[in-house]
Amino acid sequence: MAESRTAVAADPDEPDRGSTTPTGTRRSGPGGRHRTYDAQHRAAADTNPDGPTLAPPSLPGLSVWATAQRTGPVQRRGRYVPESVQHPARMLPAIAAHAIDAYTDPGDLVLDPMSGIGTTLVEAVHAGRDALGIEYESRWSDIADANLRHARTQGATGRGGVIRGDATDILSLVPAALIGQVALVVTSPPYGPTVHGLVRTGDELDIRDNRYNDGADKGNLAYRDLTGLADGFAQILRGCHTLLRPGGTVVVTARPWRKKGELVDLPSAVIGAGIRAGLVPTERCVALLAAVRDGHLVARPSFFQLQSVRKARTAGTPMHLIAHEDVLIFTKPAAPITPSTPDGAGSGG
Repeated sequence: MAESRTAVAADPDEPDRGSTTPTGTRRSGPGGRHRTYDAQHRAAADTNPDGPTLAPPSLPGLSVWATAQRTGPVQRRGRYVPESVQHPARMLPAIAAHAIDAYTDPGDLVLDPMSGIGTTLVEAVHAGRDALGIEYESRWSDIADANLRHARTQGATGRGGVIRGDATDILSLVPAALIGQVALVVTSPPYGPTVHGLVRTGDELDIRDNRYNDGADKGNLAYRDLTGLADGFAQILRGCHTLLRPGGTVVVTARPWRKKGELVDLPSAVIGAGIRAGLVPTERCVALLAAVRDGHLVARPSFFQLQSVRKARTAGTPMHLIAHEDVLIFTKPAAPITPSTPDGAGSGG
C-alpha cells in the first residue's frame, strides 16, 4: 500500500520519520528464523511512553511492524547527542535496533553505507555488534562520531566507526579485509525535502534543516531525480553485495512521496535497484508511522508532510497522510545465481 486512507489523529510534536519497535521475526536467509514481538511491547510503550527503549519480548510475528509507539525524540533522549536533531531524515533508532536484533548475532558486523548521524551504528554497538558507516557529508559524519563516542560512555560493547566518502564507490573506501564479512546492511535512500525537516517553535515559527546541505554540492543522491537516485543506490548496493557474507541480509526502509501531485514510488525503485545489484528480495514489511492507541492510529507526520497535504487538499487533490513506510529485505545468495537458459538457447540454427 502506497499511502494510508485510515483516519488518523495527527501528533504535531513529532517531526521525525516515525519510530519503530516492530513486530517481526528473526530470520537467517530467505524464510529462516524470525523472532517476533508486538503486543507486549505495545503495552509497555502505552504504560511507559517516556521510558527507554525496551528489549523485545517474543511473540508470533507479523509483517506489519508497530513502529511509532513512541516518538523519535523520546527514543533518542539521552542516547544521542543533541546535535543529532539537525539531520533532516533521521532513521528511528528502533527501526535499526529491530533489524539488528532480527538478522544478526552478537559480534556480527553491521554496515550502513548512508549512515547520516549514525543511528544504525549506535544501535549496533549497543547490541554488542561491530558497525561501520559511510557518510558523504562531513557535517553528519562528525555527529555520527560524537554519537559513537557517547555510546561508549554509556557502556556500548561493540566497536564502531565512520568513513567519510561517496558510497557509490564504497569498495575503494572499505578495507579489502572486510569483503565477505558483513552480516547485515541497514540503510535508507535519501528523500526529497518535502517529507522531513526540523521545526522549532517559540516566539516565531522556525522551519529549517529540511535539506541535506546548502544545495551547492549535488553529489548527495537526494538531489537526483528518481532514475538517478535508483541508479546511484543500485551502485551502492552492488558494493554492499561484495561486502556481505553469503546469506547476508540487506534491510532498506523507503516510502513513496508526492511530487507535483504525482506519487513517486521509491520502494519499487529500491526493489529494482536491489535486484540489479544481485540481491534477492525475500520480504516486504510495513513499518507503521502512526502509533496504535485503543484500536486507532495516531499519526506522527512531519510539519512538511502536513503542509504538503493541506496544500494539495486546498488545490482539490484528495491527498492523505502516508502512515507507513516499506521495509524491503534482501538476501545475498549463498551461492552465485546462474541464469537459466531455455532448451536449445545459444545453439546454432
